[in-house]
Parts: sequence; C-alpha cells; structure tokens
Amino acid sequence: MPDRPRRILAAARELLEQEGPAALTMRRIAGATGVTAPSLYKYFPDKSAVVDALADAMLREIAEVLEAAERTSPGSFPALATAYRTHALAHPHLYRLITARPLPRDLEVRAAAPLLRALSGDEARARAAWAFAHGMVTMELNGRFPTDATVTEAWHAGIDAFAGTGPVGL
Repeated sequence: MPDRPRRILAAARELLEQEGPAALTMRRIAGATGVTAPSLYKYFPDKSAVVDALADAMLREIAEVLEAAERTSPGSFPALATAYRTHALAHPHLYRLITARPLPRDLEVRAAAPLLRALSGDEARARAAWAFAHGMVTMELNGRFPTDATVTEAWHAGIDAFAGTGPVGL
C-alpha cells in the first residue's frame, strides 16, 4: 500500500481508538492527515471504504495474535482465548467494528484456524468457543458484569469448560 493511504488509515485508526466511531468522518480524518477532505477521495471513495480497510486490518491483527499464541502454546485453547481477549480489550472500538458486520471470509478463516486446530478440528466446538470468547469480550467491553472478579471467574469457567480442564469438561 502506498504511503498516503497508509497514513490516512493510521490517522483514521487513531481517531477511532481514541474517540470512537463518531470521530470517523472524512473531515476529521483529513484534518488528522493534514490534507483536505476532497483529496481523501482519491484514495478512499467514501467513509465505508475507510471502515472496511480498518476492519480488514483488525482481523489480520487478530489472526496474527492467534497465530503467535499458537506458536507459543501449540494446541492450547486457554492461550488462544487469552490472546484474543487481550487484543480485543486493548482495541475496543476496532473490535466492535469487526464483530458488528460481515467480514471477508478468507480473513475470518485465517483468524479461526488456530482455534480449530486447538480444538482438534471440531468445527462445531470451535464455533461455540469463538462465540463464548466473543460474548465474554463484548459483555466486558459493555460493562455488563457487576465486578472485575465476576468477569474473571466467568472467563476462567468458560476456558476450563472448552479446554476440558474444569468440572464441566467437554
């Protein structure tokens, strides 16, 4: 990707991460990039193209994070789930951006591959585990747990269940 589109996306990402989705306007992105809003349209036809590019970048990052966790702890669902949660909580607005819309299938498959391998190729169980991790992260980001301790307890109970190490082993 040429330098200018990369700078535009970096500015858009910074606005999103710092201020949330309302900050993603072509005018704000242009101001953060130091160009006029009309010149952005040479690189991105509209705001949705910027959002699509940000979502693709976040999904690639999640795939990389999960692949790194898999290299460090092969076959470990707890390591994958922890890496997923840590990355999602560090980038809440980007996380919400990718989980609230359809995604490029190839990137989704890549991001899910380490989880599928950790759960012995069981697609139904891998989907259930991803739904567990996503649901927990979404609830945590939205402040749906009464205390941090209840988040941690629920997280570990789910990890233990999917890893087969807790009292509810699958």
